[in-house]
Amino acid sequence: MQSDLNRNNWLDKLGVTATSLCALHCIFLPVLLPVLPLLGLSVVAEEAFEHFVLAASMVVGFIAIFSGFHRYHRKLYPFYSLALGGFVYASKDLLGETYEPVIVTIGAVLIILAHILNIRLCRSCQSC
Repeated sequence: MQSDLNRNNWLDKLGVTATSLCALHCIFLPVLLPVLPLLGLSVVAEEAFEHFVLAASMVVGFIAIFSGFHRYHRKLYPFYSLALGGFVYASKDLLGETYEPVIVTIGAVLIILAHILNIRLCRSCQSC
């Protein structure tokens, strides 16, 4: 069971990293936009890239949390935090560019919180 727990933690850590990078990308993109073509990184500024990274973060999050739910803790609230964070993050354009960094930060924090909750619930499992 310990190797399964380590695999879960690895997925959760990957999810936290991907979500954090996605949030940093969205927050700092307006500042870095003029420099990206000079570095050959203009693909990072495309909206398709943002959607891909968010989708990948959500898939990794769902797999990690489902694995922890199924094997260890049977608690649903990490799923709620993941779903709410993904929804908030995906809705970042609704309030305009002025509030986008705040919305992105809130969504990212909720997704990261889902992973942290999952890690803690898996580690505290008494029946394992």
